[in-house]
Amino acid sequence: MNDLRTFSEFSTCNYADFLSPTAFMDRGINNLWSGGPRLVGPAFTVKCEPGDNLMMHAAIYEAPRGSVVVLDAGDDKFAVAGGNVCAVAKQRGIAGFIIDGVIRDIAEIRDMEFPVYARGVVPKPGKKAKLGELGGSVTCGGITVQTGDIVVADEDGVVIIAWDEAVRVFEQTRKKVEQERNQSLEEWQGTHSRKIRELVSELRARSQAGALL
Repeated sequence: MNDLRTFSEFSTCNYADFLSPTAFMDRGINNLWSGGPRLVGPAFTVKCEPGDNLMMHAAIYEAPRGSVVVLDAGDDKFAVAGGNVCAVAKQRGIAGFIIDGVIRDIAEIRDMEFPVYARGVVPKPGKKAKLGELGGSVTCGGITVQTGDIVVADEDGVVIIAWDEAVRVFEQTRKKVEQERNQSLEEWQGTHSRKIRELVSELRARSQAGALL
């Protein structure tokens, strides 16, 4: 998959049918301002020590243009980024942040329209005294993320597509979306209603059979 921008064609819901449960961040990782575009790009992973944001500040100078910084903050008591960090990141071409933690200066970030998904906002920043890690495996939103994995985030949530699964997931998603675009609601309802009736009948039959044992 040479052009990752193609992944922005489809929503997290479109991709969902072709991803395992370990691809979805928990619902605590939210878009901190609404109305922005879908956030898509290769992950650049960061791990901070609890109460310390040094590696986040380092990441905005290390992350490649077009990447999404995915950060394990270690806690949700101290902000790992604010308005200036986001402004520099945007200036350097970073697509956005996914943070298992909190930030501050949300009004500034909203005004500059820089995409940030996180657990919330806290006014107190962390210190800059401890080394963490750049580019390693991190846990963010309850799932494992590697640098280079593909991030897709929108108002329905955040999904991570493993790099070695990218072509398969994209092609399966594309085919399903094209099929659904060519299908009327009446056609969808006809297929759907038959499927639901069959599933309900099958489960009822299993239940009745089990009751007779």
